[in-house]
Amino acid sequence: MRPIVLRAALAAGIAVVSLPTPAAAHEFRVGDLLIEHPWTRAVSDRAPTAAGYMVIRNTAATPDRLIAAETPRASRVEMHEMSVTDGIMRMRPITDGIALPPGAEVRLAPGGQHLMLIAPQGGFAQGARVPVTLVFERAGRVAVELAVEAAGARGVGQHRGH
Repeated sequence: MRPIVLRAALAAGIAVVSLPTPAAAHEFRVGDLLIEHPWTRAVSDRAPTAAGYMVIRNTAATPDRLIAAETPRASRVEMHEMSVTDGIMRMRPITDGIALPPGAEVRLAPGGQHLMLIAPQGGFAQGARVPVTLVFERAGRVAVELAVEAAGARGVGQHRGH
């Protein structure tokens, strides 16, 4: 009887240790790709655009490429990049996708590469989730959810609860 109690206690301890942490609860994995903390800012129902941010880790020995994204919550999704030239910030579309070299981490972040959701529908309320499908050259389609942060959020460091 004693070994059974010991095994049950051990199993319960392992189960508690294995529970997802809040950070792990907002990660999405497909094969060798890990998408961490996808998020967007809250926008009104009249906003012309919204942006999507995340970290994508390619743990594979082969490259991949983010070639498209889509969501039922916007007319379309484009990939954009911000850059500063002669002190002027410019945004340009990325037409050939975002390269994910083997073993690399790529950040889609404010002021850099990001997803641009054109004509978001219904606004995005803080605390909500926005479904997005990322399309990769090798990994295929990956469904993620953008956590909607405060309108003034600036980065992953401000995330709470995921």
